[in-house]
Amino acid sequence: MGIFSSLKDAIFGSAEAKEVAVKKAPPPPPAAATPPPPPVPQPVDLDETLAYMAEKRGQPSNYKTSIVDLMKLVGMDSSLANRKELAQELGYTGALDGSAEMNIWLHKAVMAKLATATV
Repeated sequence: MGIFSSLKDAIFGSAEAKEVAVKKAPPPPPAAATPPPPPVPQPVDLDETLAYMAEKRGQPSNYKTSIVDLMKLVGMDSSLANRKELAQELGYTGALDGSAEMNIWLHKAVMAKLATATV
């Protein structure tokens, strides 16, 4: 499993994502003579889930613009080695030196890919 898959699973599979989905789920229909169909899985609201995770942890986090803070928020190792591997997975072609350019590109690429990811 790659770094991006681990990051995606840490967000979409988190207890916080499940709590946010439960809060947003429609109320159950009134009792009927026939059993209701099984619930349809609700999509994970990425922004709301990340905000909820940050709130629950109670620590300052700049996860909206920082790849390091985003990785730390979900409990991942944000070391340069992991960021290099993630950058390679996502097709970054610049220098893998941990520069601001690399980190900004990486954050934008991760957020864009997460926005289109399926659970």
